[in-house]
Amino acid sequence: MAKDKHSSSLHLLDLPWEDVLVPHILSYLPLRHILSLQRVSKPFQSLVHLHLANCRSFDSTQLGSQLPKRAFCNMLKDNSVLQRLDLRSCSDWLTDKELLPIIGQNHHLLHINLNSCVQLSRQSLVAISLSCPHLQNICLGHCEWVDCLSLRSLADHCKNLEAVDLTACRQVKDDAVCYMVSKSKRLKSLSLAVNANIGDVAVEETAKSCRDLEHLDLTGCLRVKNESIRTLAEYCSKLKSLKVKHCHNVTESSLGILRKREVDLDVEPPLQRALVLLQDVVGFAPFINLQI
Repeated sequence: MAKDKHSSSLHLLDLPWEDVLVPHILSYLPLRHILSLQRVSKPFQSLVHLHLANCRSFDSTQLGSQLPKRAFCNMLKDNSVLQRLDLRSCSDWLTDKELLPIIGQNHHLLHINLNSCVQLSRQSLVAISLSCPHLQNICLGHCEWVDCLSLRSLADHCKNLEAVDLTACRQVKDDAVCYMVSKSKRLKSLSLAVNANIGDVAVEETAKSCRDLEHLDLTGCLRVKNESIRTLAEYCSKLKSLKVKHCHNVTESSLGILRKREVDLDVEPPLQRALVLLQDVVGFAPFINLQI
């Protein structure tokens, strides 16, 4: 007996949305594919809206630099369960006006990336401090609006910080870093790179306060000297990597201690560096007995 061509059949949207489609299908799709589903039909538009209201992670880099401001605001306006927020690709237009409502309704954020979001202000960091008490990881690289007062607010209210990126935050000085690390004992990764204000005082306080520190980036911190690197070696036994390129006052007399512990350094040993330079000049590596 032939099947009735009008007999009912199960369609994708007939599956339970909250129990099946959102957690087991949409959560595994790239964001750009999810957004394209909105154009299929109104029911799919409703499904995408439900997903965006319940997603735990939002990564703007999945959409490139073509995410319109208006679309961004609509996408997250009903979400209050975010744990990860990466807005690097919104740096051209993101201001406090767009960010503050999202921060204000999401109190479970653990990871925030605002790298190069230069149009924000210290008000955004203060809002993050007050709204996100469980924050563990924040990237503020190249955000020159970060100042000492807003960084103090972050340290006062976010007690679980494990990774902080302050690369090129040139308003930040030693005293603000000292305050932050004294409140952030769990810190494992810290970048203070490309900041001429940072010196030995900040590095030494970091070493003494953050004994679990694993990664430290001091690239271009011209005031950092050997003394603080020795303190780092003394107190931070778990250190795995240290970046000190362009720190002209840091030499092998302090780096050698860390090198013996197999800490990953971005500066070659003096002999190795000399061989590389010689090879660049004469075009070949001379035969030298390295055991001498």
